[in-house]
Parts: sequence; structure tokens; C-alpha cells
Amino acid sequence: MQAFTQKYVIERNPVPHSPIPTPGSSNSAWWASAVVYQIYPRSFADANGDGMGDLAGVTAKLPYLQSLGVDAVWLSPFYKSPQADAGYDVADYRVVDPLFGTLADFDAMLEKAHSLGIKVIVDLVPNHTSDEHAWFREALSAAPGSPERERYMFHPGKDSKPGSGDGALAPNNWKSIFGGPAWTRLTNDDGTPGEWYLHLFDTKQPDLNWDNPEVHAEMRSVLRFWLDRGVDGFRVDVAHGLVKEAGLPDWEGSAAMVEGGLSAPGAHSEAVEPHTARLHIVPAAENPAAENPATAATAVATAVEHKVKPPLDPPSPFFDQDGVHEIYREWNRVLAEYDGDRMLVAEAWVEPAERLARYVRKDEMQQAFNFDFLLAGWDAERMAEAIESSLDAAGSVEAPSTWVLSNHDTVRHPSRFGLADPTTFPKGIAAEDEQPDAVLGLARARAASMVSFALPGSAYLYQGEELGLPEHTSLPAEARQDPSFFRTKGVERGRDGCRVPLPWKSDEPGFGFSEPSAGPGGAGAARIAPAAPWLPQPEAFGELAADVQAGVGGSTLELYRSVLAFRRSHRLGSGTFQWAEEHDPANGVLAFHNRDVLVVVNMGTTDLPVPAGFRVELSSDGGSGGASIVPNSGAYLVAE
Repeated sequence: MQAFTQKYVIERNPVPHSPIPTPGSSNSAWWASAVVYQIYPRSFADANGDGMGDLAGVTAKLPYLQSLGVDAVWLSPFYKSPQADAGYDVADYRVVDPLFGTLADFDAMLEKAHSLGIKVIVDLVPNHTSDEHAWFREALSAAPGSPERERYMFHPGKDSKPGSGDGALAPNNWKSIFGGPAWTRLTNDDGTPGEWYLHLFDTKQPDLNWDNPEVHAEMRSVLRFWLDRGVDGFRVDVAHGLVKEAGLPDWEGSAAMVEGGLSAPGAHSEAVEPHTARLHIVPAAENPAAENPATAATAVATAVEHKVKPPLDPPSPFFDQDGVHEIYREWNRVLAEYDGDRMLVAEAWVEPAERLARYVRKDEMQQAFNFDFLLAGWDAERMAEAIESSLDAAGSVEAPSTWVLSNHDTVRHPSRFGLADPTTFPKGIAAEDEQPDAVLGLARARAASMVSFALPGSAYLYQGEELGLPEHTSLPAEARQDPSFFRTKGVERGRDGCRVPLPWKSDEPGFGFSEPSAGPGGAGAARIAPAAPWLPQPEAFGELAADVQAGVGGSTLELYRSVLAFRRSHRLGSGTFQWAEEHDPANGVLAFHNRDVLVVVNMGTTDLPVPAGFRVELSSDGGSGGASIVPNSGAYLVAE
């Protein structure tokens, strides 16, 4: 029998149990229990027909988000940028990139969102700027040791002392998160080699020097610029970065976003994870096809050997340094100058959960993304461990937890959960790789999403997951744009597959992602067909378009609307948590109480009976009422 996944909400008379007050559940701030929808602007909606999403497109779709039932939106970067890393290379933090519109467009979007009761969170990228930022251009024109260079991490070569060498060795052996070295050497105006600068990501993303007070003052000014315009909060990119260990020591560990031991939730030694795998890449001389981006993915498919990362790697000297916490205390004081419960949420890939909790102490950030939960995969024991450790750690600092399953940096969870091992966490999927079981993966994803919405705290969802969108797993190499794909010669497939433009209308070009633009001749003139979306969409998106699902019982879109309404009516975000009698993760059963709701997920191999006296109210397969069996690999919620 093929496994599939169901989830039910069931009602009965209350049963005696003692709910445990969840730390942070008494917090009345809007963000403590909010459902936050991530918008990746270039892929959400295109209002001017150029194939690139924009702020006017966001504004046009806000009523859709209101009907979905979200409390807030988080926008990935829309600032002026050369787009070397899709906007995470910021050239000016106070200017909207023309790709996305103008500051007036932003203000109109913000006003519309607030009128609909939707809060707005914007991305902040404080670890690095673009190499086209005015500061970096000034640094390039300035001399070594100048105040302009002190804003960044410029250093001479390791062997540049008089009589000992010409500085040809990088200051240390750090590797870029995107692959390759983390240092690039400048060439002086006279053609001689110059200093090196640090870039933990792409060469076009030089790291700022957070030992410099001028950097602190500038970022506080950027915060105030957007707070003055009325934004409700900031998502902080690479929040565990910024500060580097004094002396910049060599480090033999693997450069990756997640740090910590293999025993941490989500760090599964038997799976190929981004933070537990070392990659042995066949040298280009032995694998010349890998030099060609068009054939890179195929060339490396058999050239990569995954090795388990030793658990005794020393902590990273550039992630999760203690000095970051004073920065966030500064920012906390800035937000306190404004009314309306403004907030900061950390993108901090930090293990274990106790280290992550340090970012949400009372005088620092308000929230941090719970990546343990995201990394747990479709596995009852791992998910249970992630839930418990996250709640315990958050409780130690009296903060609410967050729950997230997908974002713009990860393979969409319907595709991850459809892999033969649904706990793996690939860095992208290409046509040459194992292809997910779309039906099974979506069924599991619908159930897991209902778990995330039923847990107390704040829930984050990534655009398009309410449509059940899968990863685009057959993007050709020539269409890919993620720098990690090219810097690793295709070893990492990259993040383009989860960033494909959304399908709004099934029978229109680009599935309605772009609106036709106005032609010459005024209002009565013919409309001009829109440009193709900036990334190609898979054919499957047509069947999942918003207009196909709207109003259709059992669709993923209507399931999300129903579950979010249920979450709101039962106040689950500010609820309580207690493991239920049915909880048996060793046998694939995850079960917990939140207020008057019992949540049971069947990730095992045998069917579960619906408890006597319970009535099915909602299920992840779209059905309701009358069910007596929860099939294997299924799940249900119960309202008591």
C-alpha cells in the first residue's frame, strides 16, 4: 500500500489534562503569535510586464494575502543592487532598486498593507554590502590603513612582512559559503598586487568591519530610516555573522551556514546535510566538463563524494561570535524609540538551540528562525526533538518560538518530503538527481504545515507554499543564476529552484505572473504581452495556479485558509503545549495538545484509529467528518 499523509482536526468534549503554559504565550505583542508570509519580490507578482516581480505587484496581491489569513509579510531585499546575489548585495540601503519600483511604490505598498491589517517586515543585510556600495568604491580609491578601508575587512597577505614574501598568501584559509576562497586580492593602480578583502559569500559581497564604530552608526541610521517610514520590523540576514574572531585565525572546519555538533536536531549524520558534509570535488584537470557552467551539473553528478563532517570541528571563527549580541542590544534600544511593538527576527543558523536562544533575550532580538524544526524533515522522532528543544530553549529566556519549513534558501518542503529519505536537505535538485515523489511529498507537506500552524508561537510560510508548489527540479544549467551554483561548479545545484515566479492564472503566459503592460496610444490602446518570467516555470505550476485552487474544496490553498482561520479562532499562536497520551515518536506518532486542540501526526507504517468520541473537523487531504482511520504516513488534529 502506498503511504500517504492526512491530518484531521477533531472535536469532542474536553478531556482532563493539565496544559503547560508555553513560555512567551502571555506576550501580547503582535509578532509573538503572528503568521508571517515571506515575499521574494522578484518572484511574487509583476505589475509592469517586464518579467521581474515588483512592489506594485505586491500591492496588487495584498487582498489575496489578507484572505489567506496572514498577519504580516516579510519582504526579501528590494534595495538598490547589482543583483549579484538576487539583492542580498546591497548598494544603497535607502533606495529602492528600479527593478522593483520607487520609494513612492514602497510607501504605497506599506500604506495598503496597514489598511488591511497586515504588518510589514523588511530584510536587513548587515554582514556585507555590494562591491558597488559607495563605501566600498571609496575604499578601493583609498590607501591601505585609511578610514575608508577600515569600514571593511582589508588585510595584507599572510606573508607580506618585509623580507618574508610578497603577500601572495591570503590572510587566512577561510572558504566562502558559496564555495571557493573567502578572500580576493586587489590590484593597485600601478598594476602591482595589493591588499586582500574578506567576502564570506560572493566576491561582490565584501564583509563589513563591525569593529568599526562608523559601521555601527550607519546601520542604526538605516534602521531609523525604515522605521520612520513605518515598517514594523526587520528580518536580519546572517545575524550570526558580522563579528569575526580576533586575529582571524585559520580554521579547518567546513564553511556552511549551520554550526554545531552532529547530535543537534536536524544535524543528521546519516543524511547528506549542508552542514555535516564535506565535498570532495574531482579537480578540474580530471573533470574538464565541470569548467563549463552549461554542463556543470551533469559533470559533477558522479564527481562528488560526500563525507561525514567530524564532530570535533572547532567552532567557526566567523559565525556566532559573542560580540554580535552587543550589536543587537544597540538595535533593541533603537526599536524601543518607536511605538507599535517593532521587532527583529534573526536568520541565525546556530546550534544547539540553547545558543540560538541567546539572540532572543529580553534586550536583544524579538525572534529567531527555528531551523532545527526546518531541518528535522519528515520524521516523528526528529520533529519531536526539534519541537521540545526549541520550546525549552526559548522558555529559558521567556521568548516565544518560531516555526518554519521553507524559505528562499531551501528546497521547498513538498519536494524534500518526497525524496526516498525525507530527512535529507539537499542544496538544490537538478534533473540528474533523484526526483521527488510529488504526490507523496505534497501530502506530507500539507500535514507538516498544519503542525507548524498548530504550535504556539509565530509561524512563517514561504510564498507559494499555500499553493503546494514544488521545487523546480529540472531547471537547465543555462537558466540558473545563483552564485553558489557557479562558485561550486554545479556541486551545489543552488537556490533557483525554490525562487521560480509564482503561478496566478493557469491559462495565461507565465501563468499570470506578469500583467500586460500599457501600449502606446493611451488607455484605449492594445496591451503589450508581458516578458517571460526571469526564471522559467515548470509545467506543473499550471495545475497549481491560484485561480485553479481558489474556492475548490480540498485544494492546498483552501486548506491553508481553513487552517489559518482555525488557528486564529482557537488562539493557537498564544496557546499552551503539552505532549499527548498518543505521542509515540519511536513508532512514528507525534501528538500534542495546544489549548483545546489535540494534534496527531502519523509518520509511521500502520494506520491509526481516530480516537473514540472525536469528530473530524479538518484534514490535510481536504476531507472532514466521518473518518475513522488515519492512514499510515498520515496525521490529524483534534479540537476537544
